[in-house]
Amino acid sequence: MRIQTNFSDADASDAIRNYVERRLRFALGRSGQRVGQITVRIRPDGPSGSHCRIRAEMMPFGLVVVEHSDPDLFTAIDRVTGKLGRQFGRELDRIRHSRMSRDSVRLVA
Repeated sequence: MRIQTNFSDADASDAIRNYVERRLRFALGRSGQRVGQITVRIRPDGPSGSHCRIRAEMMPFGLVVVEHSDPDLFTAIDRVTGKLGRQFGRELDRIRHSRMSRDSVRLVA
């Protein structure tokens, strides 16, 4: 898992970067080797909020993009990493079930 973090705000600290990485590792821990390059973009969303967007490669299947805006930056990060973890889980389940259905059809025939 390679993580690239981009901030539109110049005064972003290492604490935020570390927090993002920790939340991503927690959300995507079970996906293991399926996670490729991850790009996180955090920018101010008007005078009273933050917008967080995560773009993650799902090896070898494609790309997952999730976004969330919230007045609190840490809440936006929590929500978007949670969405990403759920999306990865759904995609992996879908792939597993499609493989199982093909195998079961072959066994019956």
